Formats: sequence, C-alpha cells, structure tokens
Amino acid sequence: MLRVLMARGIRMGAFLLLLGTALLVVYLREDIHEGIPSVQEVTDDSQMKPPTKKNSYVYSFPRCQQNMAAANISGFSSLPGNIKDFLYYRHCRHFPMLLDLPDKCGGVNKSAEVFLLLVIKSSPGNYDRREVLRRTWAKERRHNGVWIRRIFISGTTASGFEKKRLNKLLELEQQEYGDILQWDFSDTFYNLTLKQIVFLEWMERNCPNARFLLNGDDDVFANTDNMVEYLQGLKDNDGNKHLFVGHLIIYAGPIRWSGSKYFVPVEVHTPNSYPPYCGGGGFLLSRYTALVIYNMSQSIPILPIDDVYMGMCLAKAGLGPASHMGVKTLGFYIPSSTQDVYDPCYFRELLLVHKFLPAQMYFMWHRIHDPNLKCGLNKALKKSLKVGTGHVNTKISSVTTSVP
Repeated sequence: MLRVLMARGIRMGAFLLLLGTALLVVYLREDIHEGIPSVQEVTDDSQMKPPTKKNSYVYSFPRCQQNMAAANISGFSSLPGNIKDFLYYRHCRHFPMLLDLPDKCGGVNKSAEVFLLLVIKSSPGNYDRREVLRRTWAKERRHNGVWIRRIFISGTTASGFEKKRLNKLLELEQQEYGDILQWDFSDTFYNLTLKQIVFLEWMERNCPNARFLLNGDDDVFANTDNMVEYLQGLKDNDGNKHLFVGHLIIYAGPIRWSGSKYFVPVEVHTPNSYPPYCGGGGFLLSRYTALVIYNMSQSIPILPIDDVYMGMCLAKAGLGPASHMGVKTLGFYIPSSTQDVYDPCYFRELLLVHKFLPAQMYFMWHRIHDPNLKCGLNKALKKSLKVGTGHVNTKISSVTTSVP
C-alpha cells in the first residue's frame, strides 16, 4: 500500500512540475512578445483571426524579420540608431490592425456618399487634441448638402503597462466615437510614411469611393466648411480626376545634417533633390489621386519623410502637386504688431493653418462661426483664399486635364 501511494505521489509531482514549466514558457513568450513594439508584420493573410466585437485583432502574427543585408550598406556603421532601425525594417509594410472600422464609409458601394473624408494622423497619447477636433472642425456632419466623415490613424507608443494603457485609451475612444484606425507598429516620426501607406491600403479596401480627402496632423486648424465649398467649386472634378493641393514646396532636397529632425543620409536617399511636394501638415486630394499614390507606393522604397514620399509617388505617375494660398502649413504670419495674431477675420477665409494648441483650436472654431463677427476683408482676397484663383487655379487645371 505504501509503495502504491509513493508511486502516485511521484506521478503527481511530475505532473505539477510539467504544468509549472508550461506556464513559465507561456509567461516568458508573452513577456518577450510585449517587448517587440514595432517589427511584427502579417506575412500571410490566412493567419489573421477575425476581429472581435471591439474591433481588436488577436496578436498571432509572425514577426517581420530584420533585413540583415542592410548592415552591408557602405557607411552603415556610422549612422544613428534610428536610421539603422529604419534601414533594417524598411521593407515591412503590412502590420496587424488593433482597431478597425470596415464599415466606416457604409461599405464599398455606399462610400461615394462620403464627400470629404478627414484622415487625421494622431499618436495614442494625443487624447486632448482628438477630443477638441471631434467638437470643432472634424465634427462629422453635413455641410452644403454633403457628408464630412472623420478617421484618426495611429500606431502604438511606449511599452509594457504604459503601452497597454494607451491602447486601452484608443479602444475606449473607439467604442464611444467609432473613429480610430490603429496598427501595431511604433508611432514615430520616421514611421509616418508607413502610416500613410497602411491607411491608403485600408481605404482601397473599405472606402474606395470617398470623393475627397483631407490628410493632416492633429495640431492643424482646418476650416472644413471652406474646404467643402472649394471642392464643390472645382470644374469637372467630383473626385474622379487628379487633385493634390496644399502648401507647395519645390527645389528642396534632403537634409544631410545628422542633428536635424529631417535628417536623410545618402544611404537612405542618394539624390540631392526632392520632387515637388506639399507640406505634410495638411493637404487635399481626390480619391483618384489617393489610389494613384497607393499604386505607385508598391514599387517605391519607403522614405522616412512622408510628405516628400507623397511627392515621389506623384512624380512617378507623371502628376504633380499644386499650391493653394489658403493652406498655411508653415503658420500664418500677420506683419503687424498692432494686430491680433489670432484675429478670426483672417482665419475665417483660410483652409488650413499649422500649428494650433487645443484651446486655440476650440476658440478659433467658435469665433469664425460667430454670427456677430464683423470683418472687413477685401472681397477679392476672400475669394482667392476660398477657391484658389489665378495661378493656383491654372495649375490645378493644367494637371487635371492631362488625366483621363
């Protein structure tokens, strides 16, 4: 009897030891997984599990492998760490979605009912900016008989518990507002181009017929009412022809000084010039042009400067960006010490200004819509700021007529 009990005890002890080892392996795998914020990539769509009711995907994706051949690039060893990381993972383009909105535009067939889709780049921690935008220029509504819809696009930031908290914040916002798209890659400056590419892929799949897009940052002030009126005034363009307008930048080139935020070494981009592009703070484009950019991006290596990359895609397609004097991505300068730099009479006529704090955003939106606001701006100036007359209109027309 004693031998039987001893044998059973040994078997039970072995079972508990194996169970403890298995739990430890699971724990270590989860811990290691949590420490990988930016290099997971979907390489086989069949591995993607269906979204839950919260629009979250299960983390069951293989990692995007580091391209070790990047280390063989001449001069690689002398590059800063962030540039090295960029080159190691430059090929990674497909990442799991943490938050999705497949029916945001009412489905593919109904997406044409969206006249202006606001695509706003936002990091997880920028809750105060998103909240103010929802109550001001990014409010979903009908204006002049057409629909304005809103989407915030985001990656992930931080690690460990802080990363989980920020992801939960976006999930809570998603449940309340239904306006968040989030992918599992690091939301950094050098990944802004990646953010643009994954969004365009999402749009092509879920919202291909939205007529026009505003692509901008969450710290710009956008007069979306004026944008709708400007877009409705375009001749023979209901989103089915080329349009890409903003603050036009020409004759620019990569900054080779490693201390700059915009540093791009020759190892990343060899030419000493960039094609014409519009400042990334905010620009307007048609659905036609959005699809063209997405198609061109499939064969153009990612450049870490997202607005320049948009210009590269346009150039490859034989198209170009155009200027609109109502878009001020470098800020709006009033050359007078006696004038209020936040005089709503100026901002009432513009399309977009970069940069604004949340409190300034809230104030300006309500001031420009104050029915008692008295302004004495010249009518010609008002018209040019709203519809882009003269040189701007000519430039748009010349590009548009060259597109079938």
